[in-house]
Amino acid sequence: MQNKEELTTLTKVLTNVRKEGYKTDFTVGDDGLMHTMDSTLKFGPDQLKIVNFYRFEGESNPDDMAILYVLETNTGEKGTISDAYGPYSDSQVEAFMRQVPDMGKNLDSRS
Repeated sequence: MQNKEELTTLTKVLTNVRKEGYKTDFTVGDDGLMHTMDSTLKFGPDQLKIVNFYRFEGESNPDDMAILYVLETNTGEKGTISDAYGPYSDSQVEAFMRQVPDMGKNLDSRS
């Protein structure tokens, strides 16, 4: 179990999730698909699930907000994508992530 101090910064959380095997960095391409950073693998929203996410707010500036999504693909690829949170978010990333099932949605659909 991670203590609160370990989860204070994006860098610390990213270090922790990488230790858990979430090592791939993802990005959303102009084609509307999620890519690995080297673009060798591409995924649609239905091929991913959100395992966890973390929101961060800057101490000195509330506009300094970010979100880190921890993802798994249907092929077993495990990684992360980050985005600004709120008015500065990347519209492509935000639109894509809204379509990805998260743990809660997956659990709800089983009942």
